[in-house]
Amino acid sequence: MRQELRFCTAPDGVRLAYATSGHGPAVVKAGHWMTHLEHDWTSKVWRHWVELLSEEHTLVRYDERGCGLSDREYPSLTLQNWVDDLEAVIDAAGVDRFSLFGASGGGPVAIAYAARHPDRVTGLVLYGTYARGRVAFNPTPQAREEAELLVALTRLGWGKSNPAFRRVFTTLFIPGGSDAQMAWFDELQRSSCSGEHAARSRAVRYGVDVSDLAPTITVPTLVLHSRDDAVVAFDEGRNLASWIPGAKFVPLDSANHILLENEPAWTEFRAQLRAFLPARRSAPPLDRGLFTDREIEVLRFIAQGRDNDSIAAAMHLSVRTVERHLSNCYAKLGVGGKSARAAAAARLTTLEW
Repeated sequence: MRQELRFCTAPDGVRLAYATSGHGPAVVKAGHWMTHLEHDWTSKVWRHWVELLSEEHTLVRYDERGCGLSDREYPSLTLQNWVDDLEAVIDAAGVDRFSLFGASGGGPVAIAYAARHPDRVTGLVLYGTYARGRVAFNPTPQAREEAELLVALTRLGWGKSNPAFRRVFTTLFIPGGSDAQMAWFDELQRSSCSGEHAARSRAVRYGVDVSDLAPTITVPTLVLHSRDDAVVAFDEGRNLASWIPGAKFVPLDSANHILLENEPAWTEFRAQLRAFLPARRSAPPLDRGLFTDREIEVLRFIAQGRDNDSIAAAMHLSVRTVERHLSNCYAKLGVGGKSARAAAAARLTTLEW
């Protein structure tokens, strides 16, 4: 498996790095802090997540503004900026319909996007996340003071060469981690973003509140949360699931905010995700003899959730030529009309390529 790195630009000019890996129905992972597309690819903490989301799907993930390979400087940092960044990556990747994955601080971003674009999101997966930040759900003077203290400590201690400060956060995120995993996560904190960005990001996320949007979600939703998560309280995950109509809630027996590959909770998470997300494994092979090589190439892109414009760009064809190839394919499949073609496109995402 390999990943392809590309860049796109947010509406306010911030350059964003994104990566694609795997083949199959598209899954887009909403950005959150402390990521680095290159380091995560070989990570002792994140690699199994990338492999799971890529093994039967085309995974699109990105570094949020201020993190990883994306621009470290930016004019503003708000929830709306994060949603705009997600939209920019989706448009640049050329995916039309997709499953949306929101973990940790990426959850509110995914919720806001799914509420705005239910026609594009086929399913929503939320893990270890919340609708209300620390201050939003507990706006007391004491809670605000504690939040301000954590922001100040983050700003002061994040970039120090001595990892003692960062180890405090590491033990919250992966208390069950090995020495090697904890050391890697210590270093990820410093390499993924500056102390100033970490502090700003933490402050903004403390005030995020999308609880009014959660009840408007209309797409199938799966919510999973570790029972003893010290980063995001278990009750916040339970509340989130209760606010989203029809959402399935799965408690996981773990204390890790980032599930590790060798724990039983990861096995349960993997099984739940595979059962929820559409995948290539469920349909019989396509009769390739029906189609030309060029038509097969177009169908592969359709199976990844790409739209006609991005297919045309990737194949160096005109949009009209792509449309003609698709018309020929649909005719060979014996389908006509928008609804039948949409159903055929959905079936293509489950075929073995």
